[in-house]
Amino acid sequence: EMEKPIVCRLNGAAAGLGASIALLCDVIIADEKALIGDPHVKVGLVAGDGGAVIWPQLIGFARAKEMLLTGDMLRASEAVAMGLINHAVPAEELDAKVDEIVGKITGNPRWAVRWTKTAVNLVLRDVANKVMDTAIAYEISSNSTRDRQEAVTAFVEKRAPNYTGE
Repeated sequence: EMEKPIVCRLNGAAAGLGASIALLCDVIIADEKALIGDPHVKVGLVAGDGGAVIWPQLIGFARAKEMLLTGDMLRASEAVAMGLINHAVPAEELDAKVDEIVGKITGNPRWAVRWTKTAVNLVLRDVANKVMDTAIAYEISSNSTRDRQEAVTAFVEKRAPNYTGE
């Protein structure tokens, strides 16, 4: 419900909740070497923290399901190509690109920008209201499964997990 525009400056990796936070921003500008993805499933969890809301809205259901069900990470250039993020630039150009976009936004009338953002986000708010309770409940439940316990144990023991579907 934030009316002010939020511009994400992404460098490094944004995974899981970090990816959801980045993707919920209004404009996302990334270092071309940045990675973004939601690997919840790889550790036995449901993507209940916003991934199930925002990914389909940005890239469609087919691509979103592929990304959320595989848990794969994307390079910034791949994320731009599929419409997940706005820009991928070399690291030395990142700050200048952020400044450019912020300057363009702030150069427009404040209320026009705020109300445009609010109007565009109406559908997203409706989707979030429909999806979040269920997604969070599934994530909480998935935290109690044997596969989740195996993921944690395998991580601690520095080995590949052996999932059983339980």
